[in-house]
Amino acid sequence: MQPNTSQLRMKAMIYTRYGPPEVVRMQEVDVPAVKADDVLVRVHATTVSRTDCGFRSANYFIVRFFSGLLKPRVKILGCEFAGKIEAVGKNVRSFKPGDRVFGYDDTHFGGHGEYKVMAASGALATIPGGMDYTEAAPLTEGSHYALGNIRAASVKKGDTVMVYGATGAIGSAAVQLLKHFGAYVVAVSNTRNVKLVASLGADEVIDYQTQHFTETWHRFDFIFDAVGKCSFRQCKPLLKPKGIYISTELGRNSENVFLALVSPLGKGRKVLFPIPSITQSDVVTIRNLVESGDFKPVIDRTYPFERLVEAYRYVETGQKTGNVVISLENSDPP
Repeated sequence: MQPNTSQLRMKAMIYTRYGPPEVVRMQEVDVPAVKADDVLVRVHATTVSRTDCGFRSANYFIVRFFSGLLKPRVKILGCEFAGKIEAVGKNVRSFKPGDRVFGYDDTHFGGHGEYKVMAASGALATIPGGMDYTEAAPLTEGSHYALGNIRAASVKKGDTVMVYGATGAIGSAAVQLLKHFGAYVVAVSNTRNVKLVASLGADEVIDYQTQHFTETWHRFDFIFDAVGKCSFRQCKPLLKPKGIYISTELGRNSENVFLALVSPLGKGRKVLFPIPSITQSDVVTIRNLVESGDFKPVIDRTYPFERLVEAYRYVETGQKTGNVVISLENSDPP
């Protein structure tokens, strides 16, 4: 018998049109239905990420092909979440009510609501011991983007890698994960965060406010632009003969997509543009990295649920360090 949620209501942050942060508003809606292979999570914490901002604003028109051409099909954003399982579908054996979980869902979203439903086989895992919900919520977004790009570049022990934009959610995760894989990491940061980035494991930190990143004497196996603010043209002279450049953004006039199609046809330096994906196995890998001490997400600040629009505004300044977390209520003790 399926859990009956038809009479339950919840608070959620809703958007019904694309636009600035102010298009999002709090509203009471039905708790989503739980199907046979689903779990229902009571969300205790979530985040506001670049992905959420991109889908809400639709500044890149291409996102409308996924979210709706004229208006959003999914009304509740929020990719990342951490919370407690309240109910499971009749076929679910891998989770049970009471399990503390974290996860990621950039297909159905839903983290910006008090309850979220997702497939038990999705990008979901139990929270590492000793972490509270606000610490667990930002475990997946930056890390899975970083992990996917590191894998695409086939980084191996001893490779020399530059991380441009090492203070964002993706960049700060990339520094830590690259060190886990044995790379020599040169990170690019602003003056304020040089010590922070060094503490994440970077072997060298370039302060872009006092030195242009292209002035380094290193030559790189992989340059990872984690904020989309440089270009292959700028980075190509810094790459080894078969070096790889990856950006998290499309680039000017979507040039990174074009270059990813044509540059591999040659034998030299190339651009890759991996399509991001995340599986339950990836989330378990992230949990294992946390438990081994090789990864810990950087948290800039935490907002209460009612101030989520303010959190959007802050994220879109481009000045955040690491992750911005949203707390829906006081967390249970770990």
